[in-house]
Amino acid sequence: MKSEQPGAGGYFQRDRSWHPPALTPLYKTSVARSPQRAPVSFPHTLSEVTGPVFGHSILGALDNDLTVNFAAPGKSAIGPRIIVYGRVLDENARPVPDVLVEFWQANAGGRYRHKKDGYLAPLDPNFGGCGRTITDAEGNYSFRTIMPGAYPWPNGINDWRPAHIHFSVFGHSFVQRLITQMYFEGDPMIWRCPIVSTIPDRQAVEGLIAALDMEATVPMDARAYKFDIVLRGRRSTLFENRMEGN
Repeated sequence: MKSEQPGAGGYFQRDRSWHPPALTPLYKTSVARSPQRAPVSFPHTLSEVTGPVFGHSILGALDNDLTVNFAAPGKSAIGPRIIVYGRVLDENARPVPDVLVEFWQANAGGRYRHKKDGYLAPLDPNFGGCGRTITDAEGNYSFRTIMPGAYPWPNGINDWRPAHIHFSVFGHSFVQRLITQMYFEGDPMIWRCPIVSTIPDRQAVEGLIAALDMEATVPMDARAYKFDIVLRGRRSTLFENRMEGN
């Protein structure tokens, strides 16, 4: 008899206790943003679920190197240099190829390059803070950047955001966009963050923390952190624009 791989079934049932509730008063922004009524699901139209096919031809040569993609010729961003890498996977740990992964972050001092950032830390003239890449056939992605700094925010009297990098993951249409953020192993600020504290499951938080990988470092150049993104299933990566689960 021929041994065949069983066909794929439906998605795993989501675990709603895995995701934080929409209303978490200690995270003040959630008070205004949380829905007043039960959510209603609408089927997507054909124009919503068909969309772009991403390929490497849309990328610039330096899109995945934040240390130099905004810098003047011969210059580089200020801060500890790091490599972030990982895989985009489905709930069965199968790779998801040709996914557009975007990322953005604060500079080494904890300041973003946008006009509404009122933090007193200086801007780095050679750091733009954003980039993008596309997963390969095995779901791999990687980029170079600098370690972002922590920064204060006006949620409470003395609340700070831990160092983090934001991620946007596009599927096969523009409505299939998932947004999350990655933290760094060993950062004590993670467990003091009011946003992180809204997540009810410690294991879910740990899924947002990138592991330091000294085997993947570049000696005398950059440390490396590994961060896998799981798109669906009971233990998917937490996505801030899919608080109800995936």
